[in-house]
Amino acid sequence: MSGGSTTFQDRLARARRGEASARDELFASCRSFVGLCARAQLEQKLRRKVDASDLVQQSLLDAHRGFERFRGSTPDEWMAWLRRIVSNNALDLIRHHVQADARAVSRERPLEGGPETSTVAFNPFEPAARQETPSQVLMGMERHLELAAAIEQLSEDHREVVYLRNVLGLPFDEVATRMERSRGAVQMLWMRALETLRSNLARESRP
Repeated sequence: MSGGSTTFQDRLARARRGEASARDELFASCRSFVGLCARAQLEQKLRRKVDASDLVQQSLLDAHRGFERFRGSTPDEWMAWLRRIVSNNALDLIRHHVQADARAVSRERPLEGGPETSTVAFNPFEPAARQETPSQVLMGMERHLELAAAIEQLSEDHREVVYLRNVLGLPFDEVATRMERSRGAVQMLWMRALETLRSNLARESRP
């Protein structure tokens, strides 16, 4: 989604006027972001690896169908609205897969979209506690949709280490365990991944 908020607002305005191509572009630009949200939601709540593709598909479908109910105007409001849809659908999936915990799952919030963002508790791009300086720089970026798309374009190992470290905020020891590597190896892998990510984002932003 190159071009920043101006491009987003232009697409949003055209989509609201009924231009199908603008709506398609709007949703295509956020698919990677929804994918990261979906995986993190399932991993946090189910505590086991679950294929997030169904959650992504259902959430994008619901967003398409409920597009007229989105009342915001900025990328931040758009992302908050999408996160809320993913969260609602994740709760449904949890109820389906974890029957024993159904009573502990909070009631699903209605699919409404306004300027408010406080109802969305989960933000996969918030920096983890005591984040190292390179990650602070990375997570401080405002181009979240572009960042999500850029993460998806990384190699598998780079994508995984960024997801575990920056999206889930796991300590390096746990990242190393999950990736079956030494702590030093995942730290080096993470640093190289961030360098590649920043380089790719800088290249994409050039006119």
